[in-house]
Amino acid sequence: MAVGEIHEFEWDRWARYYGLHLDELHMPFNFGLLGIPWTAEAVRELVDSIERAVPRGAWPNWVLGNHDESRIATRLGDAQARAAVMLLLTLRGTPTLYYGEELGMRDVPIPRERVQDPWALLNPDRPQLNRDPARTPMRWNAEPNAGFCPAAVEPWLPVGGDVEAMNVETQRHDPRSMLSLTRALLSARRDSLALSIGDYAALDGAPADVFAFERSGPDGSRAAMVLSFSSGSREVRLPALAGHAVGVSTHMDRAGERLDGALALRPHEGCLLVAP
Repeated sequence: MAVGEIHEFEWDRWARYYGLHLDELHMPFNFGLLGIPWTAEAVRELVDSIERAVPRGAWPNWVLGNHDESRIATRLGDAQARAAVMLLLTLRGTPTLYYGEELGMRDVPIPRERVQDPWALLNPDRPQLNRDPARTPMRWNAEPNAGFCPAAVEPWLPVGGDVEAMNVETQRHDPRSMLSLTRALLSARRDSLALSIGDYAALDGAPADVFAFERSGPDGSRAAMVLSFSSGSREVRLPALAGHAVGVSTHMDRAGERLDGALALRPHEGCLLVAP
């Protein structure tokens, strides 16, 4: 599979990298979500633009974090990072999930004497160029160095704080953790043709700070996503959601709840809804 790290944000030009006969790049990276304002309107506009630009027969892709950008939780906050992961794993296309985002890892401050990034070393007066804060060791457990390397070995970058809660071993036993949310979304994606290979359609009529869309599979299966970008509560009433039940909430506490005319969203909450 050919992947292209293409920093192109004119989407018609970006789409040409698939090739006239889909014979060039299978996946020209789409970095659109990294730089837009994080609002429901801007995200929907981007998603719709990508859907229009992708050539017939090609497959889109989405990137929300990588080794060159601040981590999602640092950019958006912990609550909105959960909704962002739900967005990433339910849009049509291949998601790129950067290591540690499944835990909600944040950027780690790097002392000057520990800097490794060549850009930062060549530009010591421009700390904003330092990409090391998003490249710190993966946190496997609460042991010294977070299980990344033996306790007697100094890791290449500092591990950072809050290791007791922010590690795989702890979060895998917490049914409401970011890791549990990520695994639930991956499981839903794997088990549903609507989510894995289905079509995409935006849903109109949601509040201005809520993004709602539907996925429909070749087997007739349907799923809907309703994502709040608001710090307040929101009520969503959409005819297309009638009869749906909550499959996954970013709060991980309402699976199986059936909609009774409206969906009440808590601040920053996202819901994956399953059609009957």
